[in-house]
Formats: sequence, structure tokens, C-alpha cells
Amino acid sequence: MLLVKTKLGQSQISGVGLFADQFIPKDTVIWKYTEGVDLKISDEKLAELEKEYPLDDLKKYLYRSKSSDLHILCGDDGRFINHSFEPNTLDTSEDDEGFTVAARDIEPGEEITSDYNGFDRDFELYKAMLK
Repeated sequence: MLLVKTKLGQSQISGVGLFADQFIPKDTVIWKYTEGVDLKISDEKLAELEKEYPLDDLKKYLYRSKSSDLHILCGDDGRFINHSFEPNTLDTSEDDEGFTVAARDIEPGEEITSDYNGFDRDFELYKAMLK
């Protein structure tokens, strides 16, 4: 769940992005897995859901957690954080599914970015497609 004020906007990186709507000081926790807002989905459950529902659009917002090996669906706008090889956040593996902190001060209007390799077990499968 996002813990800072943000807004969605057109990204220079990819489609829609998440932007700071306040000054975010370095080391501020930006996002934290929150049961009830965010979901953990097993491979089996995902396969079961795919039998009944078209999930192609939803799957682009899932990642496989390095902590639990489960698929995580961020239930708020945190799912719009785009990847960067030079992100302004850091992802930790602490505290259940980890959390995202500001790696430096982030100014209002600045896009919030993350290195997906910090949390996504499947990162190597699609790394070459990223800028």
C-alpha cells in the first residue's frame, strides 16, 4: 500500500507512471505490502483463475516475490511504479514482502521509479525488454 501522496500521469518511461504529489525525503517508506489491500496469489490459484477469466491485462501488474515466491498484486496505484536501472527508490526484503523506500529526496511531480530486480524473482525473464 502506498504511504505517501502520489498521482498518476503520463510517463516518459512507459505509459502511465506514478508521480510524487509531495516532497518525499530520502529513507521515507513509500510502499509496504499490506494484507487486505495487496494480494498474494499462488501459481495454483492463478491457473484456476485463468480458466475462468481473461487475465492478460491483470498479469502485467503481477510480480513473483523473491520473499515468498508467490505472485503479488498491488491493490492501489503502487502498481504503476515503472522500472528504472537508475531508480529513485530501493526495495528491501525485510518485513514479510518487504517495502520500498526513497533512495534520495524525491521532488513533487517527479516520477517514482524502482529497479524490479530488487523484488521480482522473474526479473531475468523480461529484463532485456526494459530500457
